[in-house]
Amino acid sequence: MEPVHPVNEPKTAKGLFIILLAAFSLSGYAQQPNPPGQVKKGEAAVNQAYLFAHMTHQDYGRLYYSVSTDGLHWKTLNKRQRVLPDYKGHPDITKGHDGRYYLVGNVSDSSPIINIWVSADLITWEKLTTYTPDLKSTPEYGDNLNRMGAPKIYYDESTKQYLISWHTPHKQGTKEDAERYWASQRTLYVLSKDLKTFSEHPTRLFDFNMGTIDAIIRKVGDQYFAILKDETYPTLYWTTGKTIRISRSESLTGPYSEPSAPISPNFREAPMLIPSPDNKVFYLYYEQYPGVSYGLSIADNLNGPWYQASGHTDTDWDKYTFPKSVRHGAMITISRAEYDKLVGHFGLDTPPVPVKP
Repeated sequence: MEPVHPVNEPKTAKGLFIILLAAFSLSGYAQQPNPPGQVKKGEAAVNQAYLFAHMTHQDYGRLYYSVSTDGLHWKTLNKRQRVLPDYKGHPDITKGHDGRYYLVGNVSDSSPIINIWVSADLITWEKLTTYTPDLKSTPEYGDNLNRMGAPKIYYDESTKQYLISWHTPHKQGTKEDAERYWASQRTLYVLSKDLKTFSEHPTRLFDFNMGTIDAIIRKVGDQYFAILKDETYPTLYWTTGKTIRISRSESLTGPYSEPSAPISPNFREAPMLIPSPDNKVFYLYYEQYPGVSYGLSIADNLNGPWYQASGHTDTDWDKYTFPKSVRHGAMITISRAEYDKLVGHFGLDTPPVPVKP
């Protein structure tokens, strides 16, 4: 008489394979939902592609490109070579009044000159002009040091103005207190209609008395958002130090609200914001410095709440990926046609697929 088998015991190798396959699918990607904001199969994306203009760990302050079609998975261009050999700075790009792209940088923080480049296609860049702010002319802020960190540029469609900003310290660091240099950083700005003439003097962007660097401005609806790094060192009594926070304003130049609770863990900087492909959520990236990894926080509006996606942990859990050794810069949306031209001109680098032991 044939023995009786339990209903859940496979009789054949094929049955065992099916059970193992099902167990693998349940223990793998099925347990980790993908981030919101992606389009469903067959649907057209509102935001078709993205450009990440960045530095690298090995070549800090130079211009490199990576691209993505989903805002989550990034690949480098140009065989990981510089795309604009003459450029120096922390790359920041905005699309301007004439549909062209504008890029800012400076040779170093000690350089008094901000360089401005322009491009119609993100491939060929031309030097447009330079701007040298008189830092000592800022009202009630004449004690700042003649240093300009990481210039940023933002074109505001509502006011038809460019806002160029940077961070400037007003205290030297000492051997006993090197951190006071960073805690004294404040964000300054000037305005321009045409990037030929600029407002009379630099002005502090934020009224609150807190160290700030890496501030970027974005407008969503009727509200302006300043996404910034809290540059005060974290302590038991300043737990928000070295995190990404958000301030809000009804006007481009403020006044901006007191910063929000942290969007990121401590020791993160250089925030970058892009809308998702379906244009329904925001992806906010920030670097765990110095060049350790990138974090990603996600929300359906800039007032939050935010949560952090999994990345740089294990390939079965990662929901976003970056090429190795990329450092901070700027992320912008681009059209699929622009993406195709960039890939056609520079070539898309496809890294080898890692093999698990």
